[in-house]
Amino acid sequence: RCWCVPVLVCPGAGAGVCRCVPCQCRRVTVCPGAGVCRCRCVPVPASDGVSRCRRCRVQQWDSEEPVPRAELLAGVAGAHGLLCLLSDRIDREVLDAAGPGLKVISTLSVGLDHLALDEIKKRGIRVGYTPDVLTDATAELSVALLLSACRRLPEAAQQVRSGGWTTWKPLWMCGYGLSDSTVGIIGLGRIGQAVARRLKPFGVRRFLYTGSGPKPESAAEFGAEFVPLARLAEESDFVVVTCALTPATQGMCNKDFFARMKKTSVFVNTSSDPAAHRECHLRHAQHHGRAGSQEPAGRAAGGAHAARADPLTARARAQSPLQQPPGRQPVSLPCGAQEP
Repeated sequence: RCWCVPVLVCPGAGAGVCRCVPCQCRRVTVCPGAGVCRCRCVPVPASDGVSRCRRCRVQQWDSEEPVPRAELLAGVAGAHGLLCLLSDRIDREVLDAAGPGLKVISTLSVGLDHLALDEIKKRGIRVGYTPDVLTDATAELSVALLLSACRRLPEAAQQVRSGGWTTWKPLWMCGYGLSDSTVGIIGLGRIGQAVARRLKPFGVRRFLYTGSGPKPESAAEFGAEFVPLARLAEESDFVVVTCALTPATQGMCNKDFFARMKKTSVFVNTSSDPAAHRECHLRHAQHHGRAGSQEPAGRAAGGAHAARADPLTARARAQSPLQQPPGRQPVSLPCGAQEP
């Protein structure tokens, strides 16, 4: 796995989007005297690629914390290239501060939600991103979230730490198994397929999927059936959201969606919020039974991948049902972003 993104700084470069592939990862093409602004400390392979180029003038925010807005606006002035992260909002103000010399923006992320793409295209600026670098990691964490939620691992660990584990009980901390189950995947793209590939050996009986349209070639590997979103919600024992955040997917997992789900269903969201609203799946868990209850029947569970670039404030954490006892245990595992 290579962490770096394509950095191509050339006055003749046209508008477009570059994909990071192995043959491009270690090449940095610049013009003499080109300036590159880096918004954050990034993994060594990425930083070394630019630093080794003696024809580049590199200015970097030397911290793992997000660059303050004022520092970003000052640092990007006169830059030909900008290397940013998903927590750096690159909008018209930043582009204006950079000036007409900015030719390329590279982002260490799969998503492009933080980039003002329409404005970037108008200015003929090329964009580099890393579409495949987190596919395996996200799929593995999706499976980890699903298993943690359905087998109640966080609750069990909490009981051990708090002294709640006293003696063996036949149904204590029983969860749900994947064998002979129905798994619904919202978004059978790279990550959705990788999730299905990892879940298949668990004995899943059938896979359902939904999205912008059928993908018969991709679905054939798993015998997956394309169905409407409502049917997927009604028939799935496990729902995994892996779709990209677009105007079409934003808010698709709404109150009606959760009302259609089974009382015992497990919901895992590894997409970007608000494709599946955190509060909605919490309402689902609260309505159908506490995720922390000791009874296996009638219990819903949820797992959430890091859904936002910035953590909740202290006040928001205190008010969020995610943080409140007793025992509701949606799981959050970070993958390329901070924990929400």
